[in-house]
Amino acid sequence: MRYGWTTGACATAATKAAYAALRTGEFPDPVEIVLPKGQKPAFALAVEALTETSAMAGIVKDAGDDPDVTHGALIRSTVRYGPKGSGTTFKAGPGVGTITKNGLPLDVGEPAINPIPRKMMREAVDNADIEVEIGVDNGEELARKTWNPRLGILGGLSILGTTGIVVPYSCSAWIDSIRRGIDVARAAGRQHVAGSTGSTSEQVVAALYDLPEDALLDMGDFAGAVLKYLRRHPVPRLTIAGGIGKLAKLAAGHLDLHSQRSQVDFAFLAALAGDERLRAANTALDALRINPALGDLVAAQAKATAEGVLGGAPISVDVVVIDRAGMIVGRA
Repeated sequence: MRYGWTTGACATAATKAAYAALRTGEFPDPVEIVLPKGQKPAFALAVEALTETSAMAGIVKDAGDDPDVTHGALIRSTVRYGPKGSGTTFKAGPGVGTITKNGLPLDVGEPAINPIPRKMMREAVDNADIEVEIGVDNGEELARKTWNPRLGILGGLSILGTTGIVVPYSCSAWIDSIRRGIDVARAAGRQHVAGSTGSTSEQVVAALYDLPEDALLDMGDFAGAVLKYLRRHPVPRLTIAGGIGKLAKLAAGHLDLHSQRSQVDFAFLAALAGDERLRAANTALDALRINPALGDLVAAQAKATAEGVLGGAPISVDVVVIDRAGMIVGRA
């Protein structure tokens, strides 16, 4: 599958082009940058503008074959000279968010331009004494489809990327968001967080325990990402909530719950319940209909899997299993 470029790589290329125009009056097009691992991609400019005091260049993000919410977004960099000795400083333009909560790798009040993209941009302009304003067209609307509002990044998107390259379906952005969600919850002093496989299970567990939004982790299929990060960065209590099918996979030891990477094992469920009828079930919900005790059994075994991954970290774990209607059908 075709790889793509991160928002950080696009912002770096736009910044390099804009700075060249500020100095020389000419925009390099295409503009080549050096990524952290040494690759040297070139980017075509989509827009450019030059005034007596500033230069702006914009690049359309190509995420390759990854279903990235920012694919096709226009990343703009506007550069202006700053005070002598200031080095390269950063400002959030329209569509780029601002940090409002502790726990992220940037201070409250800073533009949501992550450390690695900042480093890439500084290197691309030799840490010149300039102010770099990064904006993303329609970024505030796009950000509503991301974790940013929950993480306290308000007003737009984050400029992200550690390698500059988007690997299709690596889901690295989702996993990174899980980690940042845990960081924010810890910084806020939360003693209890919940990882949920979907919106229905999240609503159930939030109501069940009266949890605030920043204690809710949109785990999706990445149970392993939640558990492994909490093993190193524990909170006193973790609730895992999800549908019977997803949590049946966790009970069987799978940490990636996506349908393309793990399947419900009906032989395992039959052995777990001591009920051979479950081997002939079509779905996990069908198995639950055959044997309603399965919900608690799956919850208990999923709890055991989670505790095994946590490896003795000081975290109390409970599991809530729901059906499609959002009814609780198992707990441990």
